[in-house]
Amino acid sequence: MAAVLDPRKAGDLMRAIDDYRGLPATREALLLSALLFQRPGNIRAMEWSWVDFDGSQVVIPAASMKRTKQAKLNGEPRLVPLAPQAVASLKRMKVLTGHGRYVFPSLLTGERPMSDNTVNTALRRMGFDNTEMTAHGFRAMARTIMVDQLRVNPEVIEEQLAHGKSGPLGTAYNRTQLKEQRREMMLLWANYLDQLRLSKPMP
Repeated sequence: MAAVLDPRKAGDLMRAIDDYRGLPATREALLLSALLFQRPGNIRAMEWSWVDFDGSQVVIPAASMKRTKQAKLNGEPRLVPLAPQAVASLKRMKVLTGHGRYVFPSLLTGERPMSDNTVNTALRRMGFDNTEMTAHGFRAMARTIMVDQLRVNPEVIEEQLAHGKSGPLGTAYNRTQLKEQRREMMLLWANYLDQLRLSKPMP
């Protein structure tokens, strides 16, 4: 899936998000897609009951993760650390949608989350066509740039991406979620995105 992988282009993307003049909820969905690089479905279907402001984290129930049926039924919830920039974004959304179930509710009815096309449509409006960037591309952008530019341990990134453990035993013995390492990484990533956003635009 198309993704921005060059830091300078990522700076262009972050400035475009900052300048987005569509619906405020769409802008925040774009921003959180970049900051958290979770699966698009977990961003758009995020519920307020998952958001732990005191702990600066989002706690995604196992049933809402991309897992086997058994893991959905019996697995641990997914903890997503929040950098201050992500907390600020969610607090802005709390003012707008905090009365309902979803952080990003559908415009038609608050009983459903926003459409799965919303973020992709916004990217098109911002000038990024489907060969340059997609909602799912925020994951590849983070994975690539953090390894290439920030020298982050790929294992920590993979854990944040919620990819399955590799090897024949999978999670049988390796059940760590690397919580503290991921919390440090998320702050590093959020600050780096701010740095890119404030850098000189590409010619």
